[in-house]
Amino acid sequence: MTERTTMDVNTLTALLREAEEQHGPYEATAPPHHWSGWYAAYVTAREHGRTVEEAATEASRHLEGARR
Repeated sequence: MTERTTMDVNTLTALLREAEEQHGPYEATAPPHHWSGWYAAYVTAREHGRTVEEAATEASRHLEGARR
């Protein structure tokens, strides 16, 4: 069973803005994709304590795995 967490609006807003900033470098070189998958993986990683760099890597890997 997956653990459920709740996140307040201010925290989620900050993480979405951060994801937007971090997504730019990935989007510039990535195959076509919808931003929402990358953002969701990024925000989830950050929520679980990953650094900005780790979260960006995990989000990129998530989309790469989804294309297989």
